[in-house]
Amino acid sequence: MKIRNVLCCLIAIVWLSAGFAQQLGVRSWISKADGSALLEEQPIQLFGKNDGRHFPIVVDGRQTFQEIDGFGFALTGGSAELLHKMHPSSRSALLKELFDKGTNDVSISYLRLSIGASDLNRFVYSYNDLEDGETDIDLKKFSLGHDYDDIIPVLKEILAINPTLKIMASPWSAPTWMKTSGKVQGGSLKPEYYAVYAKYLLRYVQEMKNEGIVIDAITVQNEPLNSRNTPSMPITVPEMRIFLRDHLGPLFDKNVPETKIVLFDHNCDRPDYPLALLNDMELDRYVDGSAFHHYGGDISTMSLVHQARPDKNIYFTEQMVIQNSDVPIMNIAYQVERLVIGTMRNWSKNLILWNLAADPNNDPHTDNGGCSICQGALTLDGDAVSKNVAFHVIAQASKFVPPGSVRIQSNGPFDAVVNLTTDEENAEITRAISIAQGNVLPNVAFKTPEGKIVLIVANSSFTDRSVKIQYQGRFVNLPLAAGAIATYVWPI
Repeated sequence: MKIRNVLCCLIAIVWLSAGFAQQLGVRSWISKADGSALLEEQPIQLFGKNDGRHFPIVVDGRQTFQEIDGFGFALTGGSAELLHKMHPSSRSALLKELFDKGTNDVSISYLRLSIGASDLNRFVYSYNDLEDGETDIDLKKFSLGHDYDDIIPVLKEILAINPTLKIMASPWSAPTWMKTSGKVQGGSLKPEYYAVYAKYLLRYVQEMKNEGIVIDAITVQNEPLNSRNTPSMPITVPEMRIFLRDHLGPLFDKNVPETKIVLFDHNCDRPDYPLALLNDMELDRYVDGSAFHHYGGDISTMSLVHQARPDKNIYFTEQMVIQNSDVPIMNIAYQVERLVIGTMRNWSKNLILWNLAADPNNDPHTDNGGCSICQGALTLDGDAVSKNVAFHVIAQASKFVPPGSVRIQSNGPFDAVVNLTTDEENAEITRAISIAQGNVLPNVAFKTPEGKIVLIVANSSFTDRSVKIQYQGRFVNLPLAAGAIATYVWPI
């Protein structure tokens, strides 16, 4: 009798487990344009049968694309300065919320640094500033200098929270004594200092490593076609070819081969710049890929570069996202559609927004060429923290899509979808037709290393919508308010 009871219990457990496995549930996190919900979790909804309404977002985990390195912000000198001025306990709590991988944290996984000062520093400096007329070709006076004030201490706190954080670094300018203008704004790198400047960038990577800060990648020059920032240093394609092919590439390949070299780091309106350089077979072997901003051009440019050179990676390294405080409605759906969905569907391995933090006046920044409208993802007023639209854009992805995730197939607006209809002459016959359906909302899907599917959807329309998801022949309908964004998560 006892054996029979045990067997009955085991059969019941197996039957219940099988039934539970069939009840695939979707967890949802919603952010609304009016701020009434921000990463707010919704009740779990179960997949079921097709109700025949709406056209679905069809998610296919078998079709894979690029692996994701992470989501985050630029940790500018100004951002680090404001963070470093906070009370240690307040800063510790904020950094944990930003960079930890806990349930209530947003898990930022990627940062971009400036090599020397950017235009969002309180003042300009390099690691080899000299008096007028002086030179230092042996870099005997090289020092990370002002990075020790704020950047390095804050980074060490962050890395203690998330040791796997990826870091990309970009120079805004060489030291002035290496430049044709002798000034921080504009002016080209003098050819006689190409080798010296390559060693300067190598020293940066090596000395940051000595501080326990590993630089995963560098871009050779921030916005090489921009001479208006303070600091800035334009570099033409012929100049970049010589500098990278004959100096920087071989030097990094010999001394720090683990640090990637990334081209361009500028707008989507000039794909010719990185492609012309990648056409040089001697230079090509030193380059991991190309990086883009979106202040000009179309985001699909990244796919064009990928199509030309699918063996090279694509990165998205900068975009300012601001919100007018006088407008009560956030433009969050538009920004998620453009940046999270747009960059990921166009092959980017990462998404970095500009910048992590500023004060209520959008300070600090440099004069005469510093960005006076660059609102931070966070507004820091002493220990008081306000979260702006850029924060919510990144959090909607970084919290759910960890490094190592892979983008997978999902149909977007006007992609062809299959619809089943009843033959109008014979109701017993079902017809299949293919339609380019514009009512499908913008979206992007991922498969995570933990075995989850993540689908990010933006309702950038002016009406409430229903998001219909199809996965492995099962369906679920979920409401999404006008101007809202959603992240849907379910097990594979």
